[in-house]
Amino acid sequence: MKDIITELTDLKYLKWDKTRHSSGTAGSFLKSYDETGNIKKYYKLSDYVPGTGIVGHECINEIIVQRLLSILGIEHLEYRLIHALINIDDTEIETYLCESDDYKSRDESKIAFEDFYTLSKNTGETPLEMCKRLGWETHIYNMLITDYLILNRDRHGANIEILRNRKNNTCRLAPLFDHGVSLMCRCHSDEEFASYDVMEDKRVQAFIGTANTTDNLSLIPTSYIKEFIKSHPFKDTDKSFIFEGLDDIVSKVFLQKAWEMISRRYDHLGNI
Repeated sequence: MKDIITELTDLKYLKWDKTRHSSGTAGSFLKSYDETGNIKKYYKLSDYVPGTGIVGHECINEIIVQRLLSILGIEHLEYRLIHALINIDDTEIETYLCESDDYKSRDESKIAFEDFYTLSKNTGETPLEMCKRLGWETHIYNMLITDYLILNRDRHGANIEILRNRKNNTCRLAPLFDHGVSLMCRCHSDEEFASYDVMEDKRVQAFIGTANTTDNLSLIPTSYIKEFIKSHPFKDTDKSFIFEGLDDIVSKVFLQKAWEMISRRYDHLGNI
């Protein structure tokens, strides 16, 4: 798969910190960037614990979710999963990390959705109402569906972005990005994966809507959900596509539980 590079890549020159340099790297996870080439590249790690190493699988989640979004026809940031050798605090670590390119065009600048909302909302207008006024409701409905299917817990106001083109005086919502804190993101063993209740709703960060992904489906017209399911049916080959190349990177128990979450939540979506 073009989105997985299994050959060990020497990236020890990268400097890692928690400062957000780019789109798709908000939160507490270590991140980095490289602008030595023609295209600026951004990097982020799965959950890292000093003295222990990489303990999370958030970068794996990014690849699973981007493949799901490709199947569903939802615009998203493209990540590459890279087998890499990195250096953190003078310690070499072999891990898989995520690499992405800048999705802004040359004439665009970015602003966090929460900041744009503060500047652009009408009096008493909710974030969703503002998006409807600006003609962005389809993008938001697709985002809410995505966050339900994968139990995304991190859709805060900076994990949605606005791209502004001052030359043309236009604004657009950025492609969906940053889905690492989803699926079984707080589990770290096969025992935890196996016992995970994929239909349980957990409290999430959601700048648009509530802290419950199931409740947020009620913000979407039922007719839209029905048409979405009709237009994007799962096929037998979709499971193979979503997990291709990951068998040797993460456990089969993890992959089976991830599929159970996506497929069961998708079935529930179809029953609304």
